Amino acid sequence: MTSKQTWSETWPDLAGRLVEDPGGRRHILPVRVYFEDTDFSGLVFHGSYVRWCERGRSDFLRLLGGDHRRLIDGAGGAEPAAFVVRRMSFDFLKPVRIDEVLEVETRVKEIGAASLTLSQIVRREETPVVEAEVTVVLISVSGKPLRISATLREAFGQSVGGGAKAAQ
Repeated sequence: MTSKQTWSETWPDLAGRLVEDPGGRRHILPVRVYFEDTDFSGLVFHGSYVRWCERGRSDFLRLLGGDHRRLIDGAGGAEPAAFVVRRMSFDFLKPVRIDEVLEVETRVKEIGAASLTLSQIVRREETPVVEAEVTVVLISVSGKPLRISATLREAFGQSVGGGAKAAQ
């Protein structure tokens, strides 16, 4: 890394990438399965998928310009806040083993006043191995729900596609 480069410039794909398609904007995060991700059977431990999906959601937010650190610090004069998980469901479709390369795809399914519902698919090549739906809520550091800012709403809104909708 040169003195003028940032870590983001040195590792441009570390946070995955945003992809535009007819269904809207989505985020893709590559993941390799390591020994630590497996259980005694040699298959991926279910908790590893939770961790990978969290990374996908966090990096999606980061690439849209609203990373967790900026939210918690109250950047731009906003009230310090964080997204917290309200609900999550997982469907485990196929087993995965060590050294396989996966992609975690994240899309916005619905935007509410203070919440986002995200659809996530973990794929091995073109084959879905896990499907997840996660609802997160933006809250202040005191725990009070906060309205999602117009800037974040616009960034996420460009990601809503494929039958997704804004909540009433």
